[in-house]
Amino acid sequence: MPDAGYLTIGKVVKKLQPQYPDLSVSKVRYLQDEGLLNPSRTPSGYRLYSQKDVHRLETILYLQKNRFLPLSVIKEELEHTDSGQPRATGEEPGAIRLPVDDEEVAKRLHPIDRMPELVGTTVSFVRQLSEAGVIELRRSPHGRDLVDGRDFPLVRVCDELRHFGIGPKNLRQYVIAANRESAMFEQALVVFAKKGGGVELERTEETRQRFDQAFSRMLGLTNAVRDELIARRIKEPFKDADD
Repeated sequence: MPDAGYLTIGKVVKKLQPQYPDLSVSKVRYLQDEGLLNPSRTPSGYRLYSQKDVHRLETILYLQKNRFLPLSVIKEELEHTDSGQPRATGEEPGAIRLPVDDEEVAKRLHPIDRMPELVGTTVSFVRQLSEAGVIELRRSPHGRDLVDGRDFPLVRVCDELRHFGIGPKNLRQYVIAANRESAMFEQALVVFAKKGGGVELERTEETRQRFDQAFSRMLGLTNAVRDELIARRIKEPFKDADD
């Protein structure tokens, strides 16, 4: 198979990380293991990604990040797309169903008892995340516990981690690390501002975008360091047989 137009897994991650800073080689491999991605293999066993594969990965990441869909739903939608079968609703083949009110969902607070319906997980699990400090529940004037819609993607990620035996108690270390590292990021942004001409920069849309891009890039780079350090300490099964 010719290599022209194909990318290695590392190059795919590097290509998409500016838009998805949390993307890592291990996450792409996990999506492969779950059957959402099926890149080609060279005779020597290395995986190579076509532009179609990269577009499919972008679709998966977008649906996770912006539409709050779990992988099980994304896989079902992609299988419909692959089969080219029209839906009973009359949708065209290849059309992926998306919640029409997803942005409104993210902006609102939702009663915790609706989590099975809205997020696909149990109320008790969401409470455990709150007790571990991963998310923060709000209180309504009537005493009901509310969940911020912006936390839905994080809840879904944590729910997936349960299948690997990583529960809310295990995630407390990340809450502690986030609290500690936030000071490092704040200091780094001050340094970034000084390089731009002074700490007190005029607050404009342009400067906000610059800081958002810088912050996203820092997150991506520090995540890459973290992934590499963990990978060095863990012997991955079948590492020699994989790419």
